[in-house]
Amino acid sequence: MKAFPGYSRKRFHDLSLAHALILVLLFLSTCGPNDQPPRLDASTHRPAKNGTLSQVGTEPHVETMIVEFSPSRQGLTLSGKIAYGEDRYSRISSPLQGRVVEVRARLGGRVKAGDILLVVDSPDIAQAYSEYVKEDSELQYATRAHELANDLYETKALALKDLKQAENELVKARAEFRRAKERLLSLWIAPDELSKPLDKQRITSRYEMKSPLTGVVVERTVTPGQSVTGDPANVLFTVADLDVLQVVADVYERDLALVREGQSAVVKVEAYPDVDFPAKVIAVGDVVDPATRTIKVRARVNNETHKLKPEMFARLQLDVSGTGPFLIVPREAVLELDGKQFVYVVEEGNRYMKRDVKTANISSDQIRVLEGLTQGERIVTKGAVLIKGQ
Repeated sequence: MKAFPGYSRKRFHDLSLAHALILVLLFLSTCGPNDQPPRLDASTHRPAKNGTLSQVGTEPHVETMIVEFSPSRQGLTLSGKIAYGEDRYSRISSPLQGRVVEVRARLGGRVKAGDILLVVDSPDIAQAYSEYVKEDSELQYATRAHELANDLYETKALALKDLKQAENELVKARAEFRRAKERLLSLWIAPDELSKPLDKQRITSRYEMKSPLTGVVVERTVTPGQSVTGDPANVLFTVADLDVLQVVADVYERDLALVREGQSAVVKVEAYPDVDFPAKVIAVGDVVDPATRTIKVRARVNNETHKLKPEMFARLQLDVSGTGPFLIVPREAVLELDGKQFVYVVEEGNRYMKRDVKTANISSDQIRVLEGLTQGERIVTKGAVLIKGQ
């Protein structure tokens, strides 16, 4: 490279430095007060990975709290549905064949135990009663024959084998008479009627089907003139006591230790969100459903107002205060990822740590922590989803 005329190499170098300095000054003079170059700050929040710590930022929407045992009464909410009481409803079918000649119970009507639901004209009764009369006659004849044989044997006018024959005939006659009587009783003939002398009995082919309990007719599938069979699967009436129902709910294995018979509870349904229906646990199942991993819990609930209806979905809220104190946190504080629940714990130096937890439902806005937290730890209660997003 040739030097410019009149300039030495050193002078050329000095002029280049001067020009560079002028350019830097011009660049700085055009920058505003806020146009500062970026810089790293040690307090900048960094995303936290599972099991690692990260610096707490200054986000105004993040709130924290100290985990403490809840001083209030504790509850456990289970999902279930309303059902009939196990011993307070009956599905009634005709025990014999025949034709319906009269229906006295209407759908939705209230009946008492012993009230007649319908009348069936059945040839089974006539046939069974005819057999009963025949066997009664045979029994009387065998009884007199045995008495006569016994008298003759005592006077040595009859052989022993003939006496034994008469005894056998009497035993057979008694057995046949008992069978015929049981057949009539199975057709719901009143025992008092059969205890009367034969000439005073009033038994016809008309069978009166009666209600076995007091309640409401919630199902009726029969009309006058209809033919009925003796098939138990052919249900004609369903009578249920709606004053007392039960709730059948599911409890998970982790909460099974909190549920016991005799426990107080409250039933809530969507139809009456502001009404609490008192209930009491009457049974805890002994079998785990392999599909849902839950156990059935049954609670009796009073329904004198008849607001609750069978098959309604319900929430069974159990009072589990007597099982010990619980760690309660807001539901918003617990997040879920890939089927696992976790919270953010505030560690020393104001840093977040992701902590896996196990929980159980308490209410719509609170959740009980079973594992993962201890009393006195500080967790993020509001804005945890913002941290998760980072």
